[in-house]
Amino acid sequence: MKRLIKFAIPVLLLLSCVSAAYAEDKIVAVVNNEIITQKDLNDFLNFTRMQYARQMSGKELEEKVNSAKPGLLQRLIEDRIMLQRAKAEKVTVEPSRIKAKINEIKKHYTLESDFEHDLGRQGLVQADLENKIREQMLTFGIIEKEVRDKIIIRPEEVTDFYEQNKSKFIKPQERVLTVVTLQDEDSAKSLSSALRQGGKLQDLAGNYSFTANNLSVSKGEDLRGEIENTVFKLGLYDVSEPVKIDDQYYIFILDEIIESRQMDLSESQEGVRAYLFDKKLQEKLNSWLDGLKKQSYIKILEN
Repeated sequence: MKRLIKFAIPVLLLLSCVSAAYAEDKIVAVVNNEIITQKDLNDFLNFTRMQYARQMSGKELEEKVNSAKPGLLQRLIEDRIMLQRAKAEKVTVEPSRIKAKINEIKKHYTLESDFEHDLGRQGLVQADLENKIREQMLTFGIIEKEVRDKIIIRPEEVTDFYEQNKSKFIKPQERVLTVVTLQDEDSAKSLSSALRQGGKLQDLAGNYSFTANNLSVSKGEDLRGEIENTVFKLGLYDVSEPVKIDDQYYIFILDEIIESRQMDLSESQEGVRAYLFDKKLQEKLNSWLDGLKKQSYIKILEN
């Protein structure tokens, strides 16, 4: 019986490996003359995770990845269609561009081994990453050729949009501040008190160790909450209590308030042009992609 059990364990391990391999080889979709396997989908998920990981981590990263999962197969199908179109149109990518992109990604890692370890955790090797980047660049190339390069924004479109949407081009109130940074809480409290009693920063410099910089901010910018809550309660020339952010203490002095105003066309036109271009790009991209889908054979296989 013991011999039988010893023999059964490796057989079970082998069967589980075969089962896992079969699951990865399972066809989940057919796009024209190509198949998409579960492994393709898994690799695409891992590549997506790696891209997101460059901007976020932890719970935020997992939530972002999980929110992308439901539409992942559809995205992979669309990418495959565009990639097929790129190959048919003989779009090419210079190897140097792929190498440069890999080097850019590696800059986010202290050591080469950290980069390789992170790839391994995603079930990838560098060759997989290079292939994904190549495909991504081919896709961008065909979009550039068949969609982006054909978009034209006429001057009268910019003018018309501005005239019809002037209320969207209001420059918000701007606050010009002196920001004083200290390392010690007691020093920060003492300096803040001295400034609020009428002391001048330059006169107090010999008594405190601090740095001072100028900053212009508007409400609604991506300011930390504790900064926005402080500086937009200050009156002109007021000095704030010290605000602790991470391991430093900040004192804000309000030097000037620049009131909100209507921006003219010359100030607004670049933003208008960019908005109209992006809007047309999305519309034309969706239309172009819908056309490619109608010309393609797409079959999604049920689980």
